[in-house]
Amino acid sequence: MLNLDRTLDRPGATLRFTVLDGHRRTVVLVHGAGMDHSMFAAQALALHETGHSIVVFDQRGHGVSHLEPGRHFTGPAALDDLAALLDHLALDRPALVGHSLGGNVAQALVRRDPARAGALIAIDSTWNTGPLSRGERAALHLAAPALSLIPASRLPGMLARASAVTPRAIALTEAVFARMPKRAFLDVWRATVSFVEPDAGYRVPIPLGLIRGELDRTGNIATAMPAWAGAEGIRERVVAGAGHVVTLDAPEATTTALHELLASVPHA
Repeated sequence: MLNLDRTLDRPGATLRFTVLDGHRRTVVLVHGAGMDHSMFAAQALALHETGHSIVVFDQRGHGVSHLEPGRHFTGPAALDDLAALLDHLALDRPALVGHSLGGNVAQALVRRDPARAGALIAIDSTWNTGPLSRGERAALHLAAPALSLIPASRLPGMLARASAVTPRAIALTEAVFARMPKRAFLDVWRATVSFVEPDAGYRVPIPLGLIRGELDRTGNIATAMPAWAGAEGIRERVVAGAGHVVTLDAPEATTTALHELLASVPHA
């Protein structure tokens, strides 16, 4: 894990983050629901070695970022946290790389204020503005009640096996999920769902990259990301043999895909 040696006070929370300085475009890594910055450790170090400045942080209530007692994780707060972190660091159009929930947050920030980012790379994240079938709408609304019925002792292992496919990635993912209380994870899941707002006419106005694990079966990602790529007229990059947490299942292949996507983005 990287040492998150810096803090940013936010309403109801304290974010922990670190910056690895470089001479190339800044890349901000936004982790997924129930995870923390460690899911990006391999990619952060590899991208930094090639000269990129890297920002990694734990979202509120995740990892070592504090959430005040009585506070709940919400989508608007997560979105404002990301914007505040970019402001705090005075970042000029960084590349936002978001996994799962992190991708939803990054999409929402770009939609709200496209000038904040120079590129958006979504990894195993559903398409915020994409169309939803009746079945997908029902599944989104029923997921939190269904998860609430699973005993807290079993939930981390179940989530890990649904998210990763290699033994090492399953073990690492389960260990991270186990650190978050069940009630907090349910709040995070509800926040993730809140970012899904279909808008048939919306297209991402900045360079976009999409990465998906071939074996990702979480939510509607396996169908939504290819549809998103088709709507935007870009090529989705599918990582063979990897599940939802592609950064841990296939770290080298994920890093290669990120290098290629970042190399294709014009310099700020």
